[in-house]
Amino acid sequence: MTKAVIQPLESFRLVQYAEPTPCYICESDNTTDAEYCHICAAPMALAHQARIQKIRPQMIAVMGPSGAGKTVYLGMLMDLLSRQTAMQALARGAFSITLQQRTLSALARCEFPRKTPNEPDCWNWVHCQIRPPDRPGPLELILPDMAGEALMAEIDHPHSYRIVGEFLRKCAAALVLVDAPQLKEGNRDQEFFTQKLLMHLSELETDAAAARQRPVAVLLTKVDYCEECEDDPEEFVRLHAAGVWQQCRTRFPLHRFFAVGVAGSCAACDTLTEGHVQFPLRIEPHGLLEPFLWLLENMEKNDGGKRKGKKL
Repeated sequence: MTKAVIQPLESFRLVQYAEPTPCYICESDNTTDAEYCHICAAPMALAHQARIQKIRPQMIAVMGPSGAGKTVYLGMLMDLLSRQTAMQALARGAFSITLQQRTLSALARCEFPRKTPNEPDCWNWVHCQIRPPDRPGPLELILPDMAGEALMAEIDHPHSYRIVGEFLRKCAAALVLVDAPQLKEGNRDQEFFTQKLLMHLSELETDAAAARQRPVAVLLTKVDYCEECEDDPEEFVRLHAAGVWQQCRTRFPLHRFFAVGVAGSCAACDTLTEGHVQFPLRIEPHGLLEPFLWLLENMEKNDGGKRKGKKL
């Protein structure tokens, strides 16, 4: 025989589920305590942070083939911005610091960060507030570290990664990373992949005029292995990736080419578990801020000169 117990009815919890929380990326309804969107697997922390701040964040896509350096670039960019005095980045939510932490920890061990998994719930997202010196109000930004294989899968087979399609459709600007040493060596896969990214990005918009006004920065990475692209990045692309150069000229009037690098010098060794592995000998950031500042400037111009964030 069991003893009678009094179990309180926590009916107040039903109120929390009565009003769903829309995902910030795909706008699908989720429960208030969901960690990831049940449709696209985007972190629901983005929606909660946007609701708290009362300002709709703008999204910047960081794209490129696997191994182009997206994780390293984005992690180092956030670290540099967090140390700036004139224009400082303030992270929104603890999850926004994870990418910076993992990147700097790996580089401190003379290693590059591990490859970004294909599963969207394993991606690192950055939600930050930027305060440019010539802007009275703050600017809210969201930048994800998306896997290169997921990007290509969505381009080749639309709707295979809904989060990728929805994010690219709504992004206000794009950073496209290309491996400069591989272009120099004649690796056409880099050129074809980048052409697909640019074409897909331009064809997502139903409004052709809006698509043409999206600023796109093409970043030639790993300049420590390809110093000749530093002097004239656009000429380097024209000579080694004419298709990419033509796509930018035709589809994106607001575009510019940049040469960037993180490692001042690298070495390589053969391992039993991972094969041929490169590792940085020293860290010498080069040109990381310039493309980001250029994007912010052109995003402001496309905003019609507005100086206040849009209210949710």
